[in-house]
Amino acid sequence: MCGIAGWVSFDADLTRRGDALDAMTETMACRGPDGRGTYLRTHVGLGHRRLAVIDLPGGVQPMSVSTPAGDIALVYSGEAYNFQELRDRLTSLGHAFRTDSDTEVVLRSYLEWGESVVDHLDGMYAFAIWDERDEKLLLVRDRMGIKPLYYYPTRDGVLFGSEPKAILANPLVRKAVDTDGLRELFAQTKTPGWALWKGMREMLPGTLIAVDRNGLRERTYWRLNAVEHTDSLDDTVSRVREMLTGIVDRQLISDVPQCVLLSGGLDSSAITGLAAQRLALRGEQVRTFSVDFVGQEENFVPDEMRDTPDSPFVRDVAAHVRSAHHDVVLDPGALSDPAVRRATVTARDIPNGFGDLDSSLYLLFKAIREQSTVALSGESADEVFGGYPWFHIEAALHAETFPWMMFIPPMSLAARTDHIEPGLRKTLDVGTYTADQYKTALAEVEYLDGESEQERRMRAMCHLHLTRFVRTLLDRKDRLSMAVGLEVRVPFCNHRLVEYVYNTPWSMKTFDGREKSLLRQAAAPALPRSVVERVKSPYPSPQNPGYAAMLQQQVKELVAEPDAQVFALVDRAWAQQVMVQDPAGMSTAVRAGLERVLDLHTWLELHAPELQLD
Repeated sequence: MCGIAGWVSFDADLTRRGDALDAMTETMACRGPDGRGTYLRTHVGLGHRRLAVIDLPGGVQPMSVSTPAGDIALVYSGEAYNFQELRDRLTSLGHAFRTDSDTEVVLRSYLEWGESVVDHLDGMYAFAIWDERDEKLLLVRDRMGIKPLYYYPTRDGVLFGSEPKAILANPLVRKAVDTDGLRELFAQTKTPGWALWKGMREMLPGTLIAVDRNGLRERTYWRLNAVEHTDSLDDTVSRVREMLTGIVDRQLISDVPQCVLLSGGLDSSAITGLAAQRLALRGEQVRTFSVDFVGQEENFVPDEMRDTPDSPFVRDVAAHVRSAHHDVVLDPGALSDPAVRRATVTARDIPNGFGDLDSSLYLLFKAIREQSTVALSGESADEVFGGYPWFHIEAALHAETFPWMMFIPPMSLAARTDHIEPGLRKTLDVGTYTADQYKTALAEVEYLDGESEQERRMRAMCHLHLTRFVRTLLDRKDRLSMAVGLEVRVPFCNHRLVEYVYNTPWSMKTFDGREKSLLRQAAAPALPRSVVERVKSPYPSPQNPGYAAMLQQQVKELVAEPDAQVFALVDRAWAQQVMVQDPAGMSTAVRAGLERVLDLHTWLELHAPELQLD
C-alpha cells in the first residue's frame, strides 16, 4: 500500500519542476512511511511514497523497464492478490523478473497486455503507467473503488494523486470551492466523480483514463451487470463459503505483521473465523483488535440504531477462535480532542461531519499500527448481502430517496442542512439535488427480463448501496487507515464475490427470514452461536453525554469569535441555539450538526480555500 502522485505536461519541461513533484509526493508521506522515489522526464513526473508489505527490499518505486522504443514506468498503490498466478503465467510467456513484488507483476502485465492489464488483475489498486513509446499516461482504479485516485485536467496534460492534497500541492491549482462542490458536500450522495475542489475529479471505480497529446480518454472496464442466477440454495451457500475462504486466504499474504478488525458483528466475525482457520493451518494465531468506549458496556442504553453493546460478542468470538485479542478503549476527551479532529479532516481532505465515527476509527488504527501493518476488515458485507435494517422495511423500499437517509439520523435532510447559513442553504437546495441524484443513480440499474417487481426493487436497492453508499465507507476506511500507515484489506469487496451475490435472488439472500442469510449460513461453522444469532448493529458510537457537552463548548468558543470564517457557511443563530441544549437529551441529528460545524472550521483553517458562493 502506498501513495502516488504525478504530473504530465506536453508543453513544458518538467525536469525543471522537480520541486513541485517533490511537494506533491511528500503530501503522501503518511500513506508511505517506508520510502520515497520520483521519476522525472521532460513531459512526465511520477512520485511515490511506499508502505512496504510484500518483498520489502525489492518493491521499490517508481519501477521502470526499458524497451527499444522507450521506458515504461509505474507508480502503484494497493495489492494484486493474484500476483503469484500472474507471475507464473508471465514467466511462461518469457518474462524474467528482477523482484518478488506484485508491483513488478503489474508492470510486466502491462508490457504483455497493454490496457487490457485491467482484465487480469484481482485486488485493490490505483496506479499510473507512463508509456514513453506513445507518450501516454494510463491511470487505473480498481473495480470497487477501494483505493482512491484523483485527477485534475490541465491545459496541456493532467495532475493526479492518491488524495486531493497531492494535487493541491501543485502551483497550477487554485484552492477554489464553488457552490457545486458545496452542494454535494452537504448532500452526501457520493455523486460519481465529485471531489469538492473546483476542477478536480475523483476517478470512478472500474475505469481507466488514458492521457496523451490528443487529450483525455476515459473507459469503463467493469460495472455491475444483471446475470441470471442458476445455482440452487445449497449450492449458493457452498459457493459463498468457498469463495470467502479463498479470498481470505489470498488476503492473508503479507511479509509484515497482520491482524483482523473485530466488532463482534457477523461481518467482522466471519472474516476473523475464516482467518483463524487459515492461519491455524500455518501454525499461526490470529490477532484481533476492537474499539470500545469507557463505561459503554456498563452504561449501555439501546437506541434507534443499536440494540446491544459490542463487547460481549467480541469476547465470544475471541474465545471461540482463540485469538490474541486487544481492546482499544477511548474516552470522551480523546474523541473530542481538536488535534484528533485536525488529523481526521487532514486525512479525508473534506469536512464530512462524521465526527466520533472518524476520530474513534483513526485512534483505533493508530493503536493497531503500533503492532501491525496490515488489517483485514468486514467492511461492505452489509452492502453486498443486504444487511441493513432498511433493506427489510417496506417504507424504505418505496421511498423516493436513498434509503439510508431515512434511517440514519445524521443523514436526514435536517441533519445535513439545518446548520447551513440560510442564504447559502437556499442557494444549494440540497433536497432537490438529493432527489435528482437518486433518480440518476436508479437510472444506472440494469434488470433482467421477467424479473418480478420485488426482485427489481431489491436489485435497485443493492445497486444503490454498491455504487453510492459503500464508496463513502471505503473512502473513509482507506483515508483514516493510511493516515497512520496501516493497510486495511476488505475481503467482501472481491469483485467476483460481489458479482455473484449481487445476482443472487433476494429470496435466497433472505431464505431464513433474516438479514444476510447467505453469509450467516456460510460463516456459521466458524462462529460462536451468539454471533450467528446476533441482530445487525452498526459501528459503535459513544453514548456518554460528556462527549456532546465537549462539542457544545468548542462550538461556543467559535460563536464567541466575531470574525470566524466558518459562519460564511454555518448559521450562527443555529449554533447559538444548540449550545444551550441539554447534552444528555441531545438528538443524534443535532450532535451530527455540531460535528459538521467543527469539521468545517478545521477544514477552513487547514486549507484556507477560496469560497465562490455566488
